[in-house]
Amino acid sequence: MRILHVSDCFLPRLGGIEVQVDELARAQHAAGHDVAIATATPGASHDPRVHRIVAPLPWELPIGGSLRGLLRDLTPDVVHVHAGAVSPFAWRAVRRTLRAQVPTVMTVHSLWGPISELSYRALFAGWRRDGFVVTTVSEAAAAPIRSVVRGRVPIEVVSNGIDSGSWRDASGAGRVAAGDVVHVVAVGRLAPRKEPLTLLKLLAAVRAGAPIRATVVGDGPARPAMERYARRHGMGGWLHLTGRLDRAEVRDVLAGADVFLAPAARESFGLAALEARLAGVPVVAQAGTGVADFVTSGREGLLGLGFAGLSAALFRLATDHDLRNTITAHNRATEPAGCTWPAVLQAFDHCYTAAGVTQATRSRTEEPR
Repeated sequence: MRILHVSDCFLPRLGGIEVQVDELARAQHAAGHDVAIATATPGASHDPRVHRIVAPLPWELPIGGSLRGLLRDLTPDVVHVHAGAVSPFAWRAVRRTLRAQVPTVMTVHSLWGPISELSYRALFAGWRRDGFVVTTVSEAAAAPIRSVVRGRVPIEVVSNGIDSGSWRDASGAGRVAAGDVVHVVAVGRLAPRKEPLTLLKLLAAVRAGAPIRATVVGDGPARPAMERYARRHGMGGWLHLTGRLDRAEVRDVLAGADVFLAPAARESFGLAALEARLAGVPVVAQAGTGVADFVTSGREGLLGLGFAGLSAALFRLATDHDLRNTITAHNRATEPAGCTWPAVLQAFDHCYTAAGVTQATRSRTEEPR
């Protein structure tokens, strides 16, 4: 099958969508598909599968140009569009592919807020059902989309994919004993929507009554504000901001973690939290977010509502040695359903069929190479 992925953002920009699109494309290629990626993100790349359709705009904004020529040259059997909260390149691609009657699947990676719902209600209003399927990465992210679409387009929940074995290798040999300093880890892009200052405030509030130290992995526009906050509140002795780390280095950090903290209230999935859960680390996150698809409070971690709920959950895991060990043992011994690449590829194959990819097309494009 010839699959064209379309995403406003892609590597070398680093974030959840960028990493997920890259790994999905690699997994589909390994499964025998002919896969290409179109993106509005500039970058020096010698990868022939990546087509950078970049508009000459200030600050390298990922607006992108026309897909018409690429669709003509590649003749994809299905176009898989990846959208966040604001994705002009992705939404223009959907209009183009539906007009061209190319089977189209759009994955929404973000949790829509009220403004996004109002904006996208008009976009969905005139679109037909045939040839178009929308997926999202969690039940939390699906709810506002269903309220906008109102049955006009099929909505499916397909988890982000992950190589579970590589993260299970990050499981540490042992965790801290009762009374020792608990190591709290957070991983992610340091952007306002991830609530990085809330993260620091939670750590400071809990450390006032519990023995913790913290490592925050990631980089982004909020890092200078975080560094200023940490200096003002004397957090330098027990808080470490590592900056951006590669995947192997993140695994090393998780191997020494006792609790993983993901405080964002608008988390559509939480790939870093899933990686921590696979590494055996108990997760503290907001209730009602995408993390709840693979973390049940009291089993894989603790979920809290708002600042008070999160601080109570983090304090409990930092001070309850037995609970922390019980959750760690459970996480090491079990695997979330639906997150492995075979399960994700099968789910997307179902969506491609629902969008109009026929068995005849599959047979023609999946011949042995």
